[in-house]
Amino acid sequence: MTGPGEIPLHKERLDRFLFFSRAVKSRTLAQKIIESGAVRVNSERTERTDHKIGAGDVLTMSLHGKILVWRILDPGTRRGPASEAQGLYEDISPPPVPRAEQSPYDAAIAERPVGAGRPTKKERRETDALKRDD
Repeated sequence: MTGPGEIPLHKERLDRFLFFSRAVKSRTLAQKIIESGAVRVNSERTERTDHKIGAGDVLTMSLHGKILVWRILDPGTRRGPASEAQGLYEDISPPPVPRAEQSPYDAAIAERPVGAGRPTKKERRETDALKRDD
């Protein structure tokens, strides 16, 4: 409840905010992500797409294989251009955890460009030799 002279805080639905901030491509996708439990608001898990959020709230999300932590600066009123969407939140995500050292087998696979097709006989023999050495 606001007192005299106070400006009421603007609150927005969680699914609309994810759509406005361009975290997801559609509100339907935002609803599916929220209902799966992949979003926390102020460290509390929510599965309600109509959960109201506003400036100062902190979202912790598991999106696109990464953990994102956003502090909401403005809940927004529309899905605008990307530059406008980036102004709706502050990214306070922790740095990614460094990967463990790769085995020679993983390194051999990483050398192949993605979509290069099936390995040649020579590449297959090299891969098999690496597997036998382990």
